[in-house]
Amino acid sequence: MSLIRRRIAALGPLTPAAILALRDEGTATPTVHTGTEEHDPTSTIAPFATALNGVDQDSNMLYKDVLWWTLGIMALAMLAIRLLDIAWSKLRHVSTMSVPAEKQGYWRKSQWSWMPGLKKHLIYAPLWRKRHNREIKLSSAVSIGTLPSRLHTVILGIYLISNMVYMFHVNWSQENQYALAAEIRGRSGTLSVVSMVPLIILAGRNNPLIAMLRVSFDTYNLLHRWMGRIVVIEAIIHTVAWAYVAAAADGYEGMNFKLTHETFLASGFAGTIALVVLFFLSLSPVRHAFYETFLNIHIILALIVFIMTWVHCATAQLPGGLPQLSWMMAIFLLWLAERVARMFRLAYNNWSRSGLTEAVIEPMPADACRVTVHLPRYVDIEPGTHAYLRFMGVNPWENHPFSVAWVEHRPGPDMIAIEEEKDSSVSLRRGGKTSVSFVIGAHSGFTRKLYDKALKGGGQPIRLRAAMEGPYAGHHSLESYGHVVLFAGSTGITHQISYIRPLIQGFNDETIATRRITLVWIIRDTESLEWVRPWMDDILRMPRRREVLNIRLFVTRPKNAREIHSASTTVQMLPGRPNIPTLLKKEVEEQIGAMCVTVCGPGGLADDVRQAVREIQDVSSVVDFVEESFTW
Repeated sequence: MSLIRRRIAALGPLTPAAILALRDEGTATPTVHTGTEEHDPTSTIAPFATALNGVDQDSNMLYKDVLWWTLGIMALAMLAIRLLDIAWSKLRHVSTMSVPAEKQGYWRKSQWSWMPGLKKHLIYAPLWRKRHNREIKLSSAVSIGTLPSRLHTVILGIYLISNMVYMFHVNWSQENQYALAAEIRGRSGTLSVVSMVPLIILAGRNNPLIAMLRVSFDTYNLLHRWMGRIVVIEAIIHTVAWAYVAAAADGYEGMNFKLTHETFLASGFAGTIALVVLFFLSLSPVRHAFYETFLNIHIILALIVFIMTWVHCATAQLPGGLPQLSWMMAIFLLWLAERVARMFRLAYNNWSRSGLTEAVIEPMPADACRVTVHLPRYVDIEPGTHAYLRFMGVNPWENHPFSVAWVEHRPGPDMIAIEEEKDSSVSLRRGGKTSVSFVIGAHSGFTRKLYDKALKGGGQPIRLRAAMEGPYAGHHSLESYGHVVLFAGSTGITHQISYIRPLIQGFNDETIATRRITLVWIIRDTESLEWVRPWMDDILRMPRRREVLNIRLFVTRPKNAREIHSASTTVQMLPGRPNIPTLLKKEVEEQIGAMCVTVCGPGGLADDVRQAVREIQDVSSVVDFVEESFTW
């Protein structure tokens, strides 16, 4: 009792009337204890370190609903926009696929005068000036990441600012600072778990929102990183708010004793520590410096966080545990479903009665490998997709994404002869196999080890057991555009070349709107041409290729001037870097129907193309922009 009196005295003057008032308000009488000792019901400190005493649970549940509805409404709005865009593209596709180029003039002009300005100043706009995907480097070895676009910033701002507003919308006027701390503890803990649900959804490669909303995984990964940061901040606030009251009630020794002897408190504290460690490891300089190690540690720490938070919610001395327990169950089921989907994709792609997947790896000039993965079954792969690869003997526990460059379907050994089938595509699907090719540049870690292993073959291709997970993405169709401009930098050619063959074939079959394709490829020297030589030879031999395809090769560091020569007017090789604004303005002058400009390559190139596309936005021409990137 003397200890309790000293604690009350430490609060300053407190009259009996004030104590009765606190009792009447329900803030002084403890309802449930998580500790083992009994507290004086007149205490104004200890009760607020336990259970839901002082927690404004009604407001917590209200803000939970508001946050989830905020995300849901944004997703529904995006879905509505995407459905309209799909319908509009389909209408454009159907109305132009069998008409000549000169009759696509209607689709060249914007039907809404406000759309070009919206693209220029919001949808395609970087946060500031023109920098978006080019990394911000403190030195050659230290990168602090990239900047979000203006639209991404608006979306993130809505979520993050509203989260902070709800976090601190508490009763600051109440006299008992420990009751205030308890209210903040309840609010921060609730909001932290609320954000964990979309955090897990957005982290998955098999996130169903990717296909539904046609938003790239790269964008979801950006949202995932920022949501993760706010989860950590709110978890820290939750822990500090509890510790402030617990230390005042039991002293630091008593608080530490509870943290090490009570499952409810120990699990929550362990989860917070794991989140803090994860936060520091995920900072861009650390993440970029040790990315492959970070990926493995990230999974382990995330699993610890989920388990500890689950235990924390389940062991609270409340009927049924804390209200957030059901959310943790949902989070775990979402995580488990995504992992099961990955395993299913791996098993389906790489195993069949006819065998397992094998990869042929060819060392190429300019520190690159050409990898062809022979799958034991038919897999339908759309242009513009990527897949995750892993190789036996080259860090088999790691898998990394690479753009699909070329796809070949071939008959299986025991299938019916294609010529005997009425429909060869049906025959291939029944018993065929698929070969998928990639070009992988050697940088560091996994890709460097793969290249070094290929070199050990003495210049000859080597064979390795491999596995392919995917394909992913591929939701950007170019078939409704009369004019397509493809920019590629270095190995970015793999993404762009996957579109060219189906576009030319569609042009010959009169099943697409495209009447002009311009490929702009920037390479360091002519040795890089060897990466895609067999595929480019196939493309150049396609019927009517000259009518639709123009290729511009820019060699930035030619070894000698004799290397630079143009094979024809439709295939030109030029020294130096392209003047992208001038090049795009010329394309607009010759524009056929609606135009789509896509880019895949280094961040600096992507930013230059983005800026040039913004400059040509005008009501007299429809120019859409698509950027393929893997930010990490």
